Amino acid sequence: MTDHEQVVDRARERGISEILHFTTSTGLIGILASGELLSRDQLKEADYVHNVTLLNSPNRSRDAAWTDYANLSVTVVNSHMLGSSVGWHENDDIWWAVLAFDVEILGHDGVQFTTTNNVYPVCKRGEGLDAFEAMFDSLVPWGIYGSTVRRPTDKAANLTTHFQAEVLYPQRLPLEHLRTVYVKEPQHIDEVRAILAGISSGSGVELSNVVVACKPEIFQTG
Repeated sequence: MTDHEQVVDRARERGISEILHFTTSTGLIGILASGELLSRDQLKEADYVHNVTLLNSPNRSRDAAWTDYANLSVTVVNSHMLGSSVGWHENDDIWWAVLAFDVEILGHDGVQFTTTNNVYPVCKRGEGLDAFEAMFDSLVPWGIYGSTVRRPTDKAANLTTHFQAEVLYPQRLPLEHLRTVYVKEPQHIDEVRAILAGISSGSGVELSNVVVACKPEIFQTG
């Protein structure tokens, strides 16, 4: 068994079933239309997607070396980043969606795992099983002031020790691995389904099996 296969097996042993990415409603259209979740660098090359996408974070200067990776979370979204993104776009006429990808993407080539927010100098990152398991270490440094977080003994096995731990997917994540689109408000379910139907019939991207569900609790911010 390869190291990548071990990552997927270990993730499933932990009860991890979803790898999540939050986006704006305009970003969702761009992602679905392109058939891929693109890194920020790749967005520059995709004119249509760039035109309909509002970036979740307006400034990536602190992790400029990693802007060719798409940022995802394990089991739950990064509540701090989602809250910040909502604040940045509070005057925009948008709503929010969360894309849930199959855990198998953790075994893809080039996927990086980080123990906390990737912008922190103390963040540990890397590929493979050891880097994946580091996200669940008993003690994880974070921030810029020597802070640490200790893993509670009763913390669910499918949750990372620090809530800002990231999965970094290189360049382009194909939507063949997309399983669910979550929305916060019930009225957005039909809107997403209409987008999925239109894109599936017009672009050749098969998205008919993607589930659309209202799950307000997944949009908690902090």
